[in-house]
Amino acid sequence: MTGRANLGIVWLCATALFIPGAPSLAAGNEPVRQAVAGDFPVASEVRLAGDTKQTRFILDLDKKIDIHAFLLADPYRAVIDIPQVSFRLAPDAGDNGRGLIKAFRYGLVMPGGSRIVFDLAGPAKIDKAYVLDAANGQPPRLVVELEAVDPAAFNRLLAASSSSERPKDADSPDPVVDATGSTGAAATSDSRPVVVIDPGHGGIDNGTQASTGEMEKNLVLAFAVALRDRIEQDGKYHVVMTRTDDTFIPLAERVRVARNNGAALFVSIHADALPHREGDAQGATIYTLSDKASDAEAERLAEEENKADAIGGVNLTEEPTDVADILIDLAQRETRTFSNRFARLLMSEMKTAARMHKHPLKSAGFKVLKAPDVPSVLVELGYVSNKADLRQMVSDDWRSRTVRSVAKAVEAFLAKRVGSAGPTH
Repeated sequence: MTGRANLGIVWLCATALFIPGAPSLAAGNEPVRQAVAGDFPVASEVRLAGDTKQTRFILDLDKKIDIHAFLLADPYRAVIDIPQVSFRLAPDAGDNGRGLIKAFRYGLVMPGGSRIVFDLAGPAKIDKAYVLDAANGQPPRLVVELEAVDPAAFNRLLAASSSSERPKDADSPDPVVDATGSTGAAATSDSRPVVVIDPGHGGIDNGTQASTGEMEKNLVLAFAVALRDRIEQDGKYHVVMTRTDDTFIPLAERVRVARNNGAALFVSIHADALPHREGDAQGATIYTLSDKASDAEAERLAEEENKADAIGGVNLTEEPTDVADILIDLAQRETRTFSNRFARLLMSEMKTAARMHKHPLKSAGFKVLKAPDVPSVLVELGYVSNKADLRQMVSDDWRSRTVRSVAKAVEAFLAKRVGSAGPTH
C-alpha cells in the first residue's frame, strides 16, 4: 500500500481518541510532491511547557488547519494527524522533550496528511487539542495539552473509544498498488513476473541519518527509483514500488503489497549506521529471514528496522487477523530456499560494482521479509556512519553501477523461474 491506497490505516492500526470539536483529517488524493512555498501550511516554530503532571505543546503555523488526535499504548504515545504541512523546524526539534513528552517526531504519513507522534514519559490523556486563530500579531497555533493519568484510566480511554471511532469502511479490502504508486492493479492481461521494490522508511520515519544530514529514506528512494527504471527497460518484468515519494508505509502494508500483487520477488532497500562510539563498519550487506539472527549486528539491525511502525504511530496488534498472521507465521520452507538462492546470486553480482561487508550474507527476523509465499531479501547499501560508504551512496556513478548489478541479479533469478509456477497467492 502507498499512503493513498488506504487512508484509513490509522483506524486499522490504532485505537482512536477524538478530541471534541476537532474535525478528522481529510487527506487529499493528489500525488505527494516536494513542498514549495504556498503549497502547504508551514510549521515554523515549536515550544514545550509544563511538567510531569501537565505538559503543553505549541506549534506555530501560517494558517489554520484541522486536527485529529488519538492515543496509543505499548509504548505510551499521543498522535496528532493533520493535513500535509511543510515543517520548517530546527534540525533537532523533537529530540529533547519536557514533562510528559520524552521526545516527538513529525513528517508525512500519506499524500495530503502529516503526523506528529509524541513519545510519552508515562500514561497521559489528551486534555485538549485545538488550533488558535491568528490574533494580535501572533500566528495561528496548534496547541496540545497533555495531563498525566494512571494506567487504568489510560486503558479505559482506549477501551471506550475502540468500538465507536472506527469508520464504517474500515474493513473494506485494500486496493492493489501499481508501479506508479497509484491505486489499481496492473492490467489483468499482463502476465509478466512482478518485482516489488521497497524503499525503506519514508515520511515521518527518516530511518538512520548521517552526521552530515543525509537521511536514509532519501538515499534508498533514489536508489529504488533508479532500480525500477533499469529493470523495466527491457519490458520483461512489471515493477511495483511500495512507495514512490516521501510517504510513511507501515511494515504490514509493505508485505501486503507484495502478496496482493502476486510478487515473484521482493527487494527491500535500506542503509545502515553503527551507533555512536561503537566502532566503524562498511560495505553492503544482504539479509534474508531467519528465526535466529546470524550474529549480534544482524539482531540489532532487525530490532531497529522493526521499530518503524512504532515510529509512525502504528499499533500492529490491532491489524486484521490475516495481516497479523503474515507477520508472525514462519515463511514457507520453499520460499526461504528461493530467498537464500537469490541472496547468493545478488551478492555475486553486487561485489563486481560495490564494496561489500566483510560478512555480506546475514539473516535475522525482519518483519518486512515475512511474506510466506514471496522470496524476499533486504539490502543494506552501506553505512551512512562510514564516510567512504556515504560518498558512494550519494554518487550518481556508484548508484548507476550498483543498480545495474542488482538488476542483473533480479533478471537472472527470474529467468530461471519463468517456466515454473510462481508463488501461490
